[in-house]
Amino acid sequence: MLEYNNVDDVMLKANTLIEALPYIRRFYGKTIVVKYGGSAMLDEKLKYNVIKDVALLKLIGLKPIIVHGGGKEISKWVKLSGKESEFYNGLRITDKETMNIAEMVLNKVNKELVGMMQKLGVNAVGLCGKDGNMIRVNKKMPDGKDIGYVGDVKSVNTELLETLMDRDFIPVIAPVGLNEDYEAYNINADDAACGVAKAMEAEKLVFLTDIEGVFVDPSNKKTLISEMDVNTAKEFIANGVVGGGMLPKLNNCIDAIEQGVSRVHILDGRVAHCLLLEFFTEKGIGTAILKEPLF
Repeated sequence: MLEYNNVDDVMLKANTLIEALPYIRRFYGKTIVVKYGGSAMLDEKLKYNVIKDVALLKLIGLKPIIVHGGGKEISKWVKLSGKESEFYNGLRITDKETMNIAEMVLNKVNKELVGMMQKLGVNAVGLCGKDGNMIRVNKKMPDGKDIGYVGDVKSVNTELLETLMDRDFIPVIAPVGLNEDYEAYNINADDAACGVAKAMEAEKLVFLTDIEGVFVDPSNKKTLISEMDVNTAKEFIANGVVGGGMLPKLNNCIDAIEQGVSRVHILDGRVAHCLLLEFFTEKGIGTAILKEPLF
């Protein structure tokens, strides 16, 4: 016979499942792109929690795609090779040797994530933008500066992704693409995720980051904005409310919404099961960017 405190625990779990039901129904069969990066990739427990979340999304009928980074791991291996990592406006200056290191590291990270997914009983396939001629790029020239083998997403061919997803596989994508001469180029993972989400007309694009979301006042954690529309996001940028690494991320959010993605989320990947909390609870966490105000 159950004790009363155990019954209360069971009822709490039941209520949580009931709360999730309308969200599961709403997003069933929808494509979800998750950009996975930051500290959540360095902590093994957090990494496994993210992969468990994505596996659950798949098993309850959503269609997830993972686009991952690997910047900190790349920097580690660049240093081991005797070089120092250099950046310009947050972008890695990538010569040929650094590009080779980046490909090696991203492939390693990619297959680790695939292995975790398989361990959970969900089929996944590791890819990069070179596979199936999926991601084509132009050379990125910030402020006219040549930073080497760094690409801007020019186009995304969705044929391979659609084929894999129709066969019940989760695509796990490393941010490497091809230029017009079929040379490999490193792509900022946020840019790659945004390009994939737009091409796949995703219902949701999620950025897992090392910050809680967008704040009215970044120095005051109580000013976190749960939901904001595109016009408000543009005002924040114009008024200088956001800066640093959040600025390109918010611009990517706006671009994705204007190109057909229904909703974009900025979540703190350091919070265990942040994907489930944001998708399937009434309050959620982080910041959601919408096309238009709810009211």
